[in-house]
Amino acid sequence: MSDKPVNLNRVRKDKARAEKKARADQNAAFHGLTKAQKEQAKAEAARVARLHDQSKRDES
Repeated sequence: MSDKPVNLNRVRKDKARAEKKARADQNAAFHGLTKAQKEQAKAEAARVARLHDQSKRDES
């Protein structure tokens, strides 16, 4: 091992910082869509829902 003492507070804070950065990057990737991309995804979901509803059989 090294001869220098380890500052446990610094290690704990560095670990917390790294986890927070990873979570922020994940959230940015998930929520970082442009308005046009969000509208396109919404339109695609609506189209799929319409197709699904059209293919249902009417059992009267």
